[in-house]
Amino acid sequence: MTDTDAALADPFETYRRYLGAVAYRLLGSVADAEDVLQEAWLRWQSADRAAVAEPRAFLTTVVTRLCYDQLGSARVRREEYYGEWLPEPLVADESSPADLAELGESVSMAVLTVMEQLTPAERAAFVLHDVFSVGFDEIAATLERSPEAARQLASRARRRVKDGSRRSTVDPAEHRQAVSAFAAATAGGDLQALLAVLDPDVVWHSDGGGVVSAGVRPIVGADRVSRLVVGLVAKFMSAEATVSYAQVNGEPGLVVHSSPGVVAGVIAFTVADGRITEAYVVVNPEKLTHVK
Repeated sequence: MTDTDAALADPFETYRRYLGAVAYRLLGSVADAEDVLQEAWLRWQSADRAAVAEPRAFLTTVVTRLCYDQLGSARVRREEYYGEWLPEPLVADESSPADLAELGESVSMAVLTVMEQLTPAERAAFVLHDVFSVGFDEIAATLERSPEAARQLASRARRRVKDGSRRSTVDPAEHRQAVSAFAAATAGGDLQALLAVLDPDVVWHSDGGGVVSAGVRPIVGADRVSRLVVGLVAKFMSAEATVSYAQVNGEPGLVVHSSPGVVAGVIAFTVADGRITEAYVVVNPEKLTHVK
């Protein structure tokens, strides 16, 4: 659909999901992305539509600038956050992709976590160009930089994301099989089965935000992680608790319910060579309010 076609309807509604995907990838927060969309909608309502030649580009600029303004203060809040800060997970039934994750390149929890190390300008340039194929001239105008500076920001961000990302599989079946093996071993409290599915250097990340119990720092190593998991299951998994499969940020993951209808946690995984190399466990209830 061209911008001319979109203008016949409501351009903001036409591009809402795309704009939400941009905002989520820039902020790592579903709630903050929704707030940005609301503010962008208000600005669109008051804009001089006759002066807007390309609504999609205009709205992308508005959303990016709103996110850019938030990223500086967000970094300060996250540095003061209790324990490890993880992005809010996007969760969907396995039969359908998450609304925001299906647009552009799927962004895993692992990549979003690495992107937290980028500067706001690097993150904006990387997301707009590498994920949504926005041109550098448009990115430069949005960030008020030169096109060459925008190109350098994206290039630097790309290297940092690559250097900070661990090896992972691109085979969904292999990823799903490892998650299934983990779930089965966890349900049975089988320490040896857990050790078999965990990479020797596996890293366990957890985010409780100081609201619920969670590790303050990542746990490293298959032996330590497997014993931690068995201990957590014995301590917290009641007879009412259930674990179900879901798409977490576009990849197979798990959702833990403490009782029917009550989400207690979401787990995303990175898998390589059939073994889990990283697990991202979000149990902060403030980050799970949008999970159905």
